[in-house]
Amino acid sequence: MTREYPGCGFERFADDAVIHCVTERQAYEVRDAIGRRFAGIGLSLHPEKTKIVYCADSGRRRDYPVISFTFCGYMFRPRKAFNKATGKVFTSFLPAAAPDKLSGMSRKVASWKMHRRTTLTLNDLAREVNPALRGWLTYFTVFYPSMVIPLCKRVDRHLMRWAKWKYKRLERSDKRAREWLQGVRERAPGLFAHWDLRYKL
Repeated sequence: MTREYPGCGFERFADDAVIHCVTERQAYEVRDAIGRRFAGIGLSLHPEKTKIVYCADSGRRRDYPVISFTFCGYMFRPRKAFNKATGKVFTSFLPAAAPDKLSGMSRKVASWKMHRRTTLTLNDLAREVNPALRGWLTYFTVFYPSMVIPLCKRVDRHLMRWAKWKYKRLERSDKRAREWLQGVRERAPGLFAHWDLRYKL
C-alpha cells in the first residue's frame, strides 16, 4: 500500500482491513490489485466480506447499494449527528457498536442467570458482573454511546427480576421492582458499571 497507493489511508487489525479511496474507480482498482497480490502468495480475499462501500453523508448522494461496513466490532454507516455550533441535525458517516456485537453481549448477560442468584447480595452481584460490563462499555461507548443503552436497560431488567425473586414484597409488582432499583441507583450510582451512562430506567 505504501509503495503502490500512498494516497490511500489504510487500517488493519488481524486479517481485517479498511482502505480509503477517493473514487469508486480507484476502489475497484485497489481491490483488484490486492486480490492479485494475495493470489501471488497463495491467499485470497474473502468473497463476502470484501466489498466497496460508499460512505454516504449529508453532502453526498445515497443511491449506492452498499453504505455500511463493520470493523473491529463497530458498524460504520450514515447516522444522525448534531452540530453544537449551529444546533442543526445532519447525517454523518459514523461508527457505533455493531448489532451482532450487541446481540452477543445481550446473550451473555442472559447466560449469567442473575435472577437465580438470590443467595448473593447486590454488592456481590455487582462485583461479579462489573468487569464484563465495564470492559464492554469502555470499548463500545467511544463512538455513539447511545447505541448501548438498550443493553444497559436489559441488564436493569435482569436486576429487577433478581429483586423480585429475592424479596417477597416485590415479587408481584414490576412497578415496585423498578422503583426499588431506581432507589438503589440514586443511593449508589456507581454500584453497577453501566449506571455511568445517563438514561432512564
